[in-house]
Amino acid sequence: MTAINRSEKTESTSTDVDGNLAAVSEVEAGIRDFVRNDVAYLRRPATPGVASGTGDAALEPSTEATVNNVNSLIQRVAGTSLAEIENLISELESLRDLLHSEGQRVQREISGYAQLSQAAMKSTRMIADNVTQWKRAADGLRNS
Repeated sequence: MTAINRSEKTESTSTDVDGNLAAVSEVEAGIRDFVRNDVAYLRRPATPGVASGTGDAALEPSTEATVNNVNSLIQRVAGTSLAEIENLISELESLRDLLHSEGQRVQREISGYAQLSQAAMKSTRMIADNVTQWKRAADGLRNS
């Protein structure tokens, strides 16, 4: 039963990792396409008859919009990743606290068992000593 659970966990973990890698690759491909399209748009020759001064002024709002779009996309992707990382950190911290408290509990249990074992050994010695004394006394009564 344990081996089956472990293999199921391994399969689900590898599936999760594959899914995460696929999502990251998809986002990266989207960013590349987005940047290529915007760069291609910016590299297009200016329309004929427009002075270079006015053409540059016309590209600035477009360039600014492109930068804003890229920044927005990066913030959305990074925001999701940061939220997942923060959730993971909080889960790890809670697990660390749980392991610490469980470690202390196990130490207390071991200490209790050690004390119980010592008390049992002392009791056993006392009983053995008393039985030995009774045996000697009985032997002494028989011999007399």
